[in-house]
Amino acid sequence: MRPVIPYVTAALLFGLGVYGVLRRRNAVLVLMSVELMLNAVNLILVTADTTARAVLPHSGQVFALFVIVLAAAEIGVGLAIVLQLYRLRATVAVDDVPLSEAAHPVGGREPTVHHTEAGR
Repeated sequence: MRPVIPYVTAALLFGLGVYGVLRRRNAVLVLMSVELMLNAVNLILVTADTTARAVLPHSGQVFALFVIVLAAAEIGVGLAIVLQLYRLRATVAVDDVPLSEAAHPVGGREPTVHHTEAGR
């Protein structure tokens, strides 16, 4: 088997994933781009395992399984974060996510202080 075709395909998939992560504003599309990059890595691992005989047989396939498990966990946590972001901000745009809590409190307004008669 000629390993050039899978390596070039994996490089194109990885480049497309990097472009999606850097260019997209929707958080769901960013997660899909990360998945595309992880699948490109899986393709490289399996291709390298079949073409180069290593000391440990099938080690590339085992690493590919670990990457698949990691991708499943990443999607579970990532989608939970995106759903919580949508509940709080009513948008999944990455540009609207505040990077510091002090600059943009939850709800977009300053917290109000309620005074009671006993507290004065």
